[in-house]
Amino acid sequence: MRTLILLALAGLGAQLVDGSLGMAYGVTSTTLLLALGTNPAAASATVHLAEIGTTLMSGAAHWRFGNVDWRVVARIGVPGAVGAFLGATVLSRLSTEVAKPVMSAILLGLGVYVLVRFTFRGLPKGRLGRPLRRRFLAPLGLAAGFLDATGGGGWGPVGTPALLASGRMEPRKVIGSIDTSEFLVAVAASLGFLFSLGSQGIDVMWVAAFLLGGLVAAPLAAWLVRLLPPRVLGSAVGGVIVVTNARALLTSDVLHVALYALWAAALAYSVRAHLKERNATAAEPAEERQPVGT
Repeated sequence: MRTLILLALAGLGAQLVDGSLGMAYGVTSTTLLLALGTNPAAASATVHLAEIGTTLMSGAAHWRFGNVDWRVVARIGVPGAVGAFLGATVLSRLSTEVAKPVMSAILLGLGVYVLVRFTFRGLPKGRLGRPLRRRFLAPLGLAAGFLDATGGGGWGPVGTPALLASGRMEPRKVIGSIDTSEFLVAVAASLGFLFSLGSQGIDVMWVAAFLLGGLVAAPLAAWLVRLLPPRVLGSAVGGVIVVTNARALLTSDVLHVALYALWAAALAYSVRAHLKERNATAAEPAEERQPVGT
């Protein structure tokens, strides 16, 4: 029972961050399951089965708050579903000994990317409102879907920063569209795992615990997306993923301490940068009201 409660709380926290940041539900939840000793393929299957419900709820909530661009959802979601099905099939055929370090390495790489991306660059602006082309969205969706299934997460960490970097969509619509299209990815990945594995290694109660926590958090996250600072959340989530998965690949306690120190420094940098940007924005109207020559 204690494990189920912890999983539900983890699902709640992961969905709260995912729904407000556009990433991290899969990588955070899969990282936890791997730490509990779950088979990599079963861990990814468990998370994706739970995501069918959480992404459906999250997409509906984001749609209600006007955070979804349906053209982007279709153009990135369908290729993403194809990539996810292929990724699930590939992961299911890898042995546990091979799959676990491979998945940890993928998650570690995604964590480093998220941490560096949001700590030092924040959210880019420019070219807002210009359309995103299918020739950009389709390959992005295919790659992100494949990585999401093989790594137990990756749809958000790959898709969200890529769309934000384009500078063509409002951050809230990037997050809402990525979260909504992830429903297609979750369904395709789950089908791939079920066809390849059956129900082997999948604990239905664990799926239900993740699902329950995610369903509670999804509507709140869609509302909070306009309030929470994505830069700080990105640094926090990226750091969690890095330090957790580094334990599966690195044995040195000194390196672990160094990673925690770097994460703390990155988070502090992000907080200072966010406060500086916020203060600068707040000061602009006051400066504009001052008479010339004062």
